[in-house]
Amino acid sequence: MDVKNFFPATDNKLFDAGGGLTRKVAAYNDNVMCVENHFEKGTVAALHRHPHEQITYVISGRFEFAVGGKTYIVSTGDSLYKQPNILHGATCIEAGTLLDIFTPHREDFV
Repeated sequence: MDVKNFFPATDNKLFDAGGGLTRKVAAYNDNVMCVENHFEKGTVAALHRHPHEQITYVISGRFEFAVGGKTYIVSTGDSLYKQPNILHGATCIEAGTLLDIFTPHREDFV
C-alpha cells in the first residue's frame, strides 16, 4: 500500500452500514485505521469478533457495550479497549458518534 498522509474530510464519504449505522473511514494505512461511526437511537451493533485490536472513543451520545461478557454504559469522553477476538457489541441508547481505531486496518472497510 502506498503511504497517504492526508485524508481530506471531503474525500471521506459516509457509508450506510444499515440498521441506523453510518460510517466514514478516515485516515488509515496497513497498521492502523480511524473510523467515525454515526448511530441512530436504538441501533444495535450485533455481537461479533475480529482479529484486530480496537479502541473506541465516544464523541457523543450514550451506548451500552458488551465486551468479553461484561456490560458498560458509556457516554461522551469515555473509551473502551477491545483485544483481538474478544466478543463485543453495542446498543445505542442516545444517538451519537463513536471514533474507532483499529490495528491493523480493517480491509473489509476499504
